[in-house]
Amino acid sequence: MERSGASVLVLWLLFVALCVAAITRSGFSTDLEAFLPEAPTPTQQLLVDQLRDSVVARLVLVGIEGEDEQGLATISRSMVRQLSADPAFETVNNGEQDLLSGDAAFLFEHRYLLSPAVREGHFSAGSLRLALEKQLELLASSMGAVSGQYLANDPTAEFLAIVDRFQLESRPQSRHGVWFNGSGTRALLVAQTSAPGFDIDAQQTALSRIEAAFKEAYTDTAATDASLVMVGPGVFAVQIRDAVKADAIRVTAAASIAIMVLLFVVLRSLRSVALVALPVATGALAGIAAVAFVFGEIHGITLGFGATLIGESVDYAIHLLAGTGRGQRPRQTLSRIWPVLRIGVLTSIAGSAALLFSGFPGLAQLGLFSIAGLVTALSVTRWVLPQLMPRELTGQSADRYGPALAKLVGRAARWRVPSLVLVGGCAAWLLYSGGTAWNDDFESLSPVSESAKALDRELRAELGAPDVRNLVVVHGVDQEGALQIAESVGSRLDVLVGEQALAAYQSPAVYLPSVSMQRARQDAIPGETALRQNLERAAAGLPFKAGIFEAFIEEAQRAKNVQPLTRTDLGSLTLAGQVDNLLVQRRNGWSVMMPLMDVANPVELAAALQGFDPRQVQLVDMKVETNALYHGYRVQILTFSLMGALAIVIVLLAALRSIHRCAAVILPIVAALVVTVSILLAAGVELTMFHLVAMLLVVGVGSNYTLFFDGSLPQGDGRERTYLSLAVCNLSTVLGFGLIALASTPVLKAIGMTVAIGAALSLVFGAVFMRRGLPSAGASAAA
Repeated sequence: MERSGASVLVLWLLFVALCVAAITRSGFSTDLEAFLPEAPTPTQQLLVDQLRDSVVARLVLVGIEGEDEQGLATISRSMVRQLSADPAFETVNNGEQDLLSGDAAFLFEHRYLLSPAVREGHFSAGSLRLALEKQLELLASSMGAVSGQYLANDPTAEFLAIVDRFQLESRPQSRHGVWFNGSGTRALLVAQTSAPGFDIDAQQTALSRIEAAFKEAYTDTAATDASLVMVGPGVFAVQIRDAVKADAIRVTAAASIAIMVLLFVVLRSLRSVALVALPVATGALAGIAAVAFVFGEIHGITLGFGATLIGESVDYAIHLLAGTGRGQRPRQTLSRIWPVLRIGVLTSIAGSAALLFSGFPGLAQLGLFSIAGLVTALSVTRWVLPQLMPRELTGQSADRYGPALAKLVGRAARWRVPSLVLVGGCAAWLLYSGGTAWNDDFESLSPVSESAKALDRELRAELGAPDVRNLVVVHGVDQEGALQIAESVGSRLDVLVGEQALAAYQSPAVYLPSVSMQRARQDAIPGETALRQNLERAAAGLPFKAGIFEAFIEEAQRAKNVQPLTRTDLGSLTLAGQVDNLLVQRRNGWSVMMPLMDVANPVELAAALQGFDPRQVQLVDMKVETNALYHGYRVQILTFSLMGALAIVIVLLAALRSIHRCAAVILPIVAALVVTVSILLAAGVELTMFHLVAMLLVVGVGSNYTLFFDGSLPQGDGRERTYLSLAVCNLSTVLGFGLIALASTPVLKAIGMTVAIGAALSLVFGAVFMRRGLPSAGASAAA
């Protein structure tokens, strides 16, 4: 080996070491938000925030099944006792205690500022008379103990009104003192994690704590058939991460093994297979390192995309090894194929570059990964492999398979007319199908099973948990203004709740009323003399002891004169967490989130909110809005895909210097795309924006094949070796992407299926529409 060759190997090894060092210091991500725009609009950001970090995103809905009611109740109580002391959870409730029991003293002390019942005339003699009569009824009922406890201090039952208002948010049935579903076959509890919904590691920890608490309760109660089910955004996020990781490992490993087996069958040499693996492995390392360096972390889907890099970057080494015949040196082969390989990698770079500027961090990662990986793989093939290859290769593979492949290519021209008819028919069908081919349902991107989604809907209905779909969003210049508007909206929603058009809603104004609302409630409390007189008239003839309500009068006067409550006064109470989850400060003001539950009449709901300024109050159907945004994303991706395709055409025009020859290279690719999309639609596949990304990859990959069919190929065994290398390259690409199509992650599945079919058809149509008797692409480029 020459000194220059040794230097090349040293530089290569140093480069590999640097890539490994960069990768080991990088993080790993599976957040699908990476596949949303990097700079969303305010509405888009609101949707993302609700999906990631709202109170709904923190909920874990838990069901315990398989035992009798008493056994399930015992397990439920045991789990709540364990989890309530765990800092991983903000709240854990199974109905055994009120959610706000820890805040009872605070609520009672500030009941007149928080009670929705306190308004003008609430403490008149007539209203007080009705309140006292109701207290007598309660004392004679099963609620007598509770009513008697607060009677002297709270004869108007403000504290109970507050508790009742808070408990409207969840109304599951209670058996044996804990929540159950209607049939009594499942005990229910709900946990709210302390960590935000997007912190998947923390969500995984919380889920593990729930499972551990169940196992301990299961053992302590000597249960035999009890089982645990959990659903919620955090549960699904963990499931998605596990699915992405499993796909990334499984698909990449399977593709590597399959391609290596194929190469061994064709090349019949372990050394040759190892040589082919070098540029592929180096390219993959370079791609991951580039992503880690630029983005600071690597998305799991990017790793899964490594199989696509294998399928494409392996082509370069195959062209070199399979194209080198008896008595030839690797450098001789490189001098012949290098111009075509160079054009091919430039077209791939042009296509992937569009992803870099798409505005989607996840797609930008895929684009950077592909560019860095392909450039590195080609560079290793060009400068490193010749230093490691034996001086001569036997060319037995070309002797074995070449003649048969040459015969097939020679007969391919007979299929031009049928192929044109096929492509024309598919194109007409696609035009007829129109927009019905597209799936703009954002949920189609999720690998969560339908059974898991159905269980989530079932538990959510049984627990009365906030609906993740319907949301009222209020915008205000400041916190006080936002709360005031939310209170006005709440008064409309209260009417709908009374009419059963809506089950319930959440609002931070319930937990922390606006200052103006609190002052209005203070103004509704009469002065001491007036209140005492009203109370005396109201109690006349009723069996209450004289002076029993002195504490009530004193505490009402104190409430009349205190400073209104602020967020600071809530401290670390449960109420504080509820307020912080629903009241958010943004760059241009404050936003109030008001999740709705069980919207029975959407039309009536929309009508109730019509009088508000749409800039201040928005009714958001999360599913509709998210799908609309997804449609916009698809249009955006289509734009960048077309730009990438245009960049590829420009590269081909610059390299081939002929519009006719450029058209000859592109025609087979266009035909492959038309037939590929038709096959997908005929198979019942609904297209997503990731199919568009895959189509762009088909253009880049397909050009690597059709360039070799441009003009005259070498004669004799040189032509047969070219056919062999093209066939092996295509099979490796189809294997790599075909295995990706088996992934459970929709993004990988869409890309894998589309590119596998498109790559195969690109080679077939390249042979069918091959031009003869003209200068080759390689010759032209070399010139």
